[in-house]
Amino acid sequence: MIVIFGSLNIDLVARVPVIPGPGRTVLAPSYETHFGGKGANQAVAAARLAGPGNVRMAGRVGHDGFGEDAIGNLAANGVETGLIVRGSEPTGCAFITVDASGENAITVASGANLAATAADLPSAIFRADTVLVLQMEVPFEQSLRAARLAKSAGAQIVWNLAPVPAAMSVTMLRDLLDVTGFLIVNEHEAIDAAARLGTPETSFEAAAALLAKAGRLTCVVTAGAQGAYAATADGRLLHVSAPTITPVDTTGAGDTFVGAFACMLGEQAPLQLALEVGCEAAALSCLRIGAQAAMPVRSAVTALTDRR
Repeated sequence: MIVIFGSLNIDLVARVPVIPGPGRTVLAPSYETHFGGKGANQAVAAARLAGPGNVRMAGRVGHDGFGEDAIGNLAANGVETGLIVRGSEPTGCAFITVDASGENAITVASGANLAATAADLPSAIFRADTVLVLQMEVPFEQSLRAARLAKSAGAQIVWNLAPVPAAMSVTMLRDLLDVTGFLIVNEHEAIDAAARLGTPETSFEAAAALLAKAGRLTCVVTAGAQGAYAATADGRLLHVSAPTITPVDTTGAGDTFVGAFACMLGEQAPLQLALEVGCEAAALSCLRIGAQAAMPVRSAVTALTDRR
């Protein structure tokens, strides 16, 4: 069973010629509404590969139409939603601009996500065959508490260190590394995290190796068109190339990788295959507009269909 503890948002997306800088206004002809939040994105990505009933989402939404829609969408994608709690805060919302090249800029209003608590996760859901997936869009101390609870039950912990909080201390980072089995970051996040440990690195490969050794874990770095790298605690470095594509919208590609990777861990797949599936699923998600709407189903991922 894959358990996702994290954020649920509604995304409002505008396509623009260029992403505006400070003090600038850019007009868009219209906007679209999509389902988002890193937690919900990763839950959908995992469920589309793992199938109905194999992924559970835990988090918070508001007593509003956005919250009702977000829960309904997860259920429609095969995600179990019984652990999602409705509170007094409004459902989280993200404002996304996408430029002509497919790059994006995102502002998130957290809302109910800031009320998410590890107390919403019953200890009975954690077993040796559980994969707990965490990110950084709900309170850190609650994610850490959930991770410690899961680890004590023998579950695997996947922590996507994104976005990296500006106020993240060395103590917070070391606590995170201590409970994590698989740390997933992009190139910039890897270098940032290594610097916070007091050992600045100029390459993400070296930063990943440092993080893997410091936490006695596997550090996975998503590197866009370069694919993905994995540094293990015993000093190995694996690399998987990404499929060559012309991206339409990169929103949610990283979350697609995380969900696909977690799905493979849940199926006890080798690390190499988990990286391959993650890279292919992420690339496929860039070929359509939106985050969850663009995530591929299992039959579309050749790394899995060729495995039969």
